[in-house]
Amino acid sequence: MADSWASLGIDLHLEPAGGSGLRRGLTDALRDAVRTGRLAPGTRLPSSRALAGDLGIARNTVAEAYADLVAEGWLTARQGSGTRVADRAVAPAGGAGAPVRRRPPGRPAHSLVPGTPDLAAFPRAEWLKAARRALTRAPNEALGYGDPRGRPELRTAVAEYLARVRGVRADPGSVLITAGFSHALRLLGSVLHGRGARTVAVESYGLDVHLGLLAGAGLTTTALPYDELGTDTRGLGGESAVLLTPAHQFPMGTTLRPDRRAAVADWARRTGGLVLEDDYDGEFRYDRQPVGALQGLDPGHVVYLGTASKSLAPGLRLGWMVVPHALMAETVAAKGHMDTVGVLDQLTLAEFIASGAYDRHVRAARQRYRRRRDALAAAVADRAPEVTVTGIAAGLHAVLRLPPGTEQGVVRAAHWQGLALHGLAFYRHRLAVAEPLDALVVGYGTPPDSTWPTVLEALCRALP
Repeated sequence: MADSWASLGIDLHLEPAGGSGLRRGLTDALRDAVRTGRLAPGTRLPSSRALAGDLGIARNTVAEAYADLVAEGWLTARQGSGTRVADRAVAPAGGAGAPVRRRPPGRPAHSLVPGTPDLAAFPRAEWLKAARRALTRAPNEALGYGDPRGRPELRTAVAEYLARVRGVRADPGSVLITAGFSHALRLLGSVLHGRGARTVAVESYGLDVHLGLLAGAGLTTTALPYDELGTDTRGLGGESAVLLTPAHQFPMGTTLRPDRRAAVADWARRTGGLVLEDDYDGEFRYDRQPVGALQGLDPGHVVYLGTASKSLAPGLRLGWMVVPHALMAETVAAKGHMDTVGVLDQLTLAEFIASGAYDRHVRAARQRYRRRRDALAAAVADRAPEVTVTGIAAGLHAVLRLPPGTEQGVVRAAHWQGLALHGLAFYRHRLAVAEPLDALVVGYGTPPDSTWPTVLEALCRALP
């Protein structure tokens, strides 16, 4: 149960006994947190409904614990103001005259590392309904080994969705279902190596895990230049392929300029090179019109890659590739008949998309993440005016530009505040052709809504 208490940003524990034990454990832990100053005076606690949902316990248990502490004077509760820590003296842990020493947490209470959405917001009820409908309608043969490309129901739903929402030129025959992006990249690495490729161009900023997957396929990587206008693709030459995040560069947050998009397509047609388009968060756009997929410019030379990891949950392990027809047989052979994705999850996602539940979920998630982004930008502008928030027109993360020379210090300070996050240097390719910048990459998708104000306050305390 220890992880459940991360929503308050402090290390609390419950007794494993029944309902009364849970109430007593929560009351004692909160009282101790207030007494020692870990919950500062004035801190607003989550509502009883929100905290109960985060912890997986009954709402009455939280409400009764709050009521006990209000009666004892540790908390205050006012209509319209919620439940807050009372304004009272804090007793030092070592006695009246002992100094209070802070130690860095062994495990951060909150993660601001980008890559994961708000898992508490997963649409469980709608997903369960879709699963029941899908299983009821599934033909018996669907439970066999099946087509290594994936179930036709999901390939059809994905092709229609991508054409409508992302401008992808696809038909069910060009879609291949994968167990997420890493799975897709491994397959493509194998295909490229089998074709004699040895070098893949990547962006100056990105994820080490992707470089590792390419290296595991026997491919080396070169870094494309990055300047004030974003990734510069005009220097592509003898590489066999290029891996890009054109709609929302990860992690810098820029969009690939039209002339540089055209340069990529021209390079691919001229050399026969392959473009691997990672559209990792294509659904989330806030302040501008969605940028269509690069694949629409040249479906014969671009492999489009997407997943449900950001829109739903990475634990589903569901992704897709839109593969040029000339490349499909090799990709299917690399995947093999034994390398399949769970058919029931495929059928459920197909039903979830076809019923309109996926669109509704994405719309609601977009509004929720936009509110978080706006709160982040406003708090940083108010509390740390020397820090500039960039890359926020889309996606689930922001780049906070810091004063020169401060990145590592701020990352350490954030760790002291119980936050896990990375500086921009973490994502920089060792051969990067880009001016070094001091910045934080802040993922605002992961914390539940009930904890976001607390997380934001901790982040601001770490900023210069």
